Amino acid sequence: MSISIHDVSVPVFVHALANMSAWLDKAAAEKPEADLLGRRLAPDMKPLPAQYQMASDSAKNAVARLAGIAAPAMPDVEASFAELKARCARTIAFVEGVDPAALALGAERAVELTFPNGMGYRFSGQGYLTGFALPNFFFHVTTAYGILRAAGVSLGKPDFLQHLGPPTLHAAT
Repeated sequence: MSISIHDVSVPVFVHALANMSAWLDKAAAEKPEADLLGRRLAPDMKPLPAQYQMASDSAKNAVARLAGIAAPAMPDVEASFAELKARCARTIAFVEGVDPAALALGAERAVELTFPNGMGYRFSGQGYLTGFALPNFFFHVTTAYGILRAAGVSLGKPDFLQHLGPPTLHAAT
């Protein structure tokens, strides 16, 4: 049985972005927003809003590259939890709106990433998704989680995996 590029990308991105949005609700209930927006894990790392922006960019750019379409422009201007939540919602709407048939053609599509210094990578679509796009996306998702957690927001693994809902198997009684 094979699994489609759509199934390995869109639901993964949607679940994580929805979880990230919910983390902001929890954070807002526990800490002053202004105290969290400038937080970062280390001095040479980007702050919380940038982690949300880069997770969004990773998801929308991956799906667009794999589908052979242009990703929507989303300038990195978010400066509040409400704006970060809106960005997550816009990203979710975009990736969910991409035709799965277009993504199916993406497994073999050549994807080239060129960095500002002129260096970069060339991948097949499948190699790009599994070797770069998903790991890069989860780097930023996990960093955002780590920033909030290190700041004292009461997040735990159930928040990271909240898209699963409550357990569906129960111990025999």
